Formats: sequence, structure tokens, C-alpha cells
Amino acid sequence: MALEQQIQEDIKAAMKAKDTVAMNAVRAIKGEILLFKTSEGGSKEVTDADILKMIQKLVKQRKEAAEQYVAANHKELADNELAEAAVMEKYLPKQLPVEEVEAKIKEIIAQVGASSIKDMGKVMGLATKALAGAADGRTISTVVKNLLS
Repeated sequence: MALEQQIQEDIKAAMKAKDTVAMNAVRAIKGEILLFKTSEGGSKEVTDADILKMIQKLVKQRKEAAEQYVAANHKELADNELAEAAVMEKYLPKQLPVEEVEAKIKEIIAQVGASSIKDMGKVMGLATKALAGAADGRTISTVVKNLLS
């Protein structure tokens, strides 16, 4: 089943179960898909890869919002954002552990011949493509900086 169809089925299931957190999270994903389809004149086909990028963006937004709520002493709002992020993350592929990310980036550094922080752009370009969906950009960036420093 395509990811878009799975999301539609999950909206129905969340509504039947009266699970508001799951319903809000999945509806947010559906909203992003609809915005994507209707942008730039419409009739745009959405792929599973496009949906995964949207979900990653939404998860990142939820986590950043939760950090801000914690800083502002609104624990209940932060918990809600984190709960929605957890529902969204079930659609994403399993994230690689940091050790595996580090190993892949070491291979890329050797392949490119990078030796200093000046080569970070070359390494990041290849690393983000190679690890797309398997690791978030912040983790990749941190590992690359540590290895090139």
C-alpha cells in the first residue's frame, strides 16, 4: 500500500478510536501532502520519498516546538508536540545508530579525500544523499564536524 493511502487509512482508524493525538498528527501529514499537490498549478504527483521528506520536516518542527514549550515552562504543550512527533515517526524508516552513521561518513571522507573542515560541504552533500531517511541532517552535520575537526 502506498504511503499516502496508508495515511488516509490511519486517519480513519484514529477517528474511530477517538485518538486525538494520532488524528492531529496524521491530519498534519495529510495537510502537507495536499499543499504539495496543489502548489505550482496542481496535478503534481506525490511520491513516497516526497512524503517522507514532509514527515521529517513535520517531526523536526514538533521537536523544536517542544523545546520552546519546555523553555517557556509549558510541559503539557511540549508533551503533546512530542506525542504527535512519535506518531509521525512511525512512518519514517528506522534511524541508524550514531556509530553506523559515523562509519558511513568515514567511508565518504576517505572517498572524497577530505582532510579539514574546509571540505565539509563536499562531505555533507554526499552524506545527506547516502543517508537520506536513515539519519537526520543535524546528526550527519555533527558527525562530519567531529570527524573533520
